[in-house]
Amino acid sequence: MNKSNAIYHNRINQVIDYVNSRLNQSFSIEELAAVANFSPFHFHRIFMAITGETVNAFTNRLRLEKAARLLKFARKPVAEIAYESGFSSPAVFSRAFKQYYGFSATQYRSGHPIENSKISKAVMPFHSFLCSTDEEELIKMFPVEIRQLPARTIAYIRLMNAFGKGLVPGAYEEMIEWARAHQLFASETIFGMSVDDPMVTPAEQYRYEVCMTIPEQLQPERSGRIEFLTLPATRYAITRAVGDIRQVATGFYFLFNHWLINSEYEPEHAGSLEIYRDKSLINRHDYFDMELCIPIKPISDLG
Repeated sequence: MNKSNAIYHNRINQVIDYVNSRLNQSFSIEELAAVANFSPFHFHRIFMAITGETVNAFTNRLRLEKAARLLKFARKPVAEIAYESGFSSPAVFSRAFKQYYGFSATQYRSGHPIENSKISKAVMPFHSFLCSTDEEELIKMFPVEIRQLPARTIAYIRLMNAFGKGLVPGAYEEMIEWARAHQLFASETIFGMSVDDPMVTPAEQYRYEVCMTIPEQLQPERSGRIEFLTLPATRYAITRAVGDIRQVATGFYFLFNHWLINSEYEPEHAGSLEIYRDKSLINRHDYFDMELCIPIKPISDLG
């Protein structure tokens, strides 16, 4: 990536971060163009060139995917979810949801699988990686703790179409090289952050970020694809996965599909984390030792 290309990606990444943290709001092209420091006339074309989507398609997809998570895991009325996800009315949300997924929001909440929807061919076959679905066994395999992680500055590499061959390993290698050059590899935490949900996001649009914490006093310059972001303090439900990729997939499945829906929490709008406990295992495909973290907050209407 040359310097000019890196500048374009950096500016569009700022817009993505801006939108992702404010999905319950509406945006004008002028507002987002100002975030990217581009003229409104050119911004839309640049955004599409970098992301492969129009601004409207991108924001609408993220809102629908957020709504799909809330429908499945939050005990809220559909109307409340519609407004929280940034739709102007429940009717607008219902039409958009059905148009995108091929069935209604109510059907999805009652158990209609994404796998049977019109976008099913574009979604990763997540369930094929699961090694167990017996709840009692899963509870023993994946004990859960609640932990508050403080606000922290991170270095990150954002990947689009993250399931593409070699993209994630290449990004981890780049991050490790950068960390060693700054004498940070031994002391800092390296983790992956899933910005999208592989159960509802088409594979070619799935975003994954390779991340590393950096000390507060460090003010490094951007290098290659590496950029910087401050994550807010967030509460997570955390379990540990040790073993092959099936353990990781099953751990996340348990957190969302068993633990969360029976807890006093609902998902917070933030990325799920895969924290490497043993950095020597980074980029190994046969064995993992990770903390799996899903962002949570108390259920607002629990009483």
